[in-house]
Amino acid sequence: MDIHSINWNDIPWEPVREGVERKAFSGDGATVSMNRLQPGHEPRPHDHPHEQIVYILAGQIDFHIEDTVTRLGPGGLLVVPPNARHWGVVVGDEAVMNLDVFTPKRAEYAN
Repeated sequence: MDIHSINWNDIPWEPVREGVERKAFSGDGATVSMNRLQPGHEPRPHDHPHEQIVYILAGQIDFHIEDTVTRLGPGGLLVVPPNARHWGVVVGDEAVMNLDVFTPKRAEYAN
């Protein structure tokens, strides 16, 4: 049995691009990623082969999946199906903190 363990607070924030930072942790089959999105960041539509579950911890975001837009605030959950084009736009002047769960794990997100 392979045990993965770390204190989340010890994982450094990784700059992704202007206004977007993340930290991530992976097990054998899934990845958890914390994202901090600043108001005014440049949204980048993208897709990937992973199912993604989005959980909003702080702030407000308009989450786009294909042609559907869903506004999420703290406590909001959303499932992004594999290969669906998606992106988020911060609403208001508060940073958005969101926790994503990806399956299968995202090998490109290093621990």
